[in-house]
Amino acid sequence: MKNVLIIEDDKEISDLLELHLKDLNCEIQKCYDGSFGLKTAKTEQFNLIVLDIMLPGIDGFEICKELRKAEINTPILMLTSKSEETDKVLGLEFGADDYLTKPFSIREFIARVKAIFRRVETLSSEKKEVKDIKYKDLVIDVTNRKILLKNDRIYLTPKEFDLLYLMASHPGRTYTRENLLNIIWGTQYSGYDHTVNSHINRLRTKIEDDVSNPKYILTSWGVGYRFNDE
Repeated sequence: MKNVLIIEDDKEISDLLELHLKDLNCEIQKCYDGSFGLKTAKTEQFNLIVLDIMLPGIDGFEICKELRKAEINTPILMLTSKSEETDKVLGLEFGADDYLTKPFSIREFIARVKAIFRRVETLSSEKKEVKDIKYKDLVIDVTNRKILLKNDRIYLTPKEFDLLYLMASHPGRTYTRENLLNIIWGTQYSGYDHTVNSHINRLRTKIEDDVSNPKYILTSWGVGYRFNDE
């Protein structure tokens, strides 16, 4: 049984999603207001948050940002009636795991939910088999998804952590922006290379002493990025 929180002010849509999520053996909790949804997401445990962007009280972008600031790594599937590319990029950069634009088919929605559950289960099984990664002053605690730099805690968003862990697990291997986008976000985001760039830039500002001369995440010019293997 998986617990799913739906934060959606349209009750008809919320009820429809609840009906089909129950077919996936999910326990559902619904919130129709952004402020109450944020409070619920912070105080209770969920396996997935289905989050509308246009909400009364607090919008979905702000909820996503606040949850990631609080180190709540629950997968977030954002829903919105907006179709502009900038909204999709913002959702991804604030830490959402996936994005659906209304109107969408229930079949598409269920496919996205199943894909998120599969990714989480895969990551969980992988964590049991790996050890902490240590390089110079950086320690990646894989089990607890924590980063230490010179023994100080560094706070990363879920996607920043996934990017760092992926590259640090394969030092010296160069990943193109398209590789990283497909592995971390999924193939449906093909073409959003700038999302990768902005995540790498923010990651560097958090772990590098000098972002113009990085020692952890290196640029393979004209190709992509790699983790230092010296």
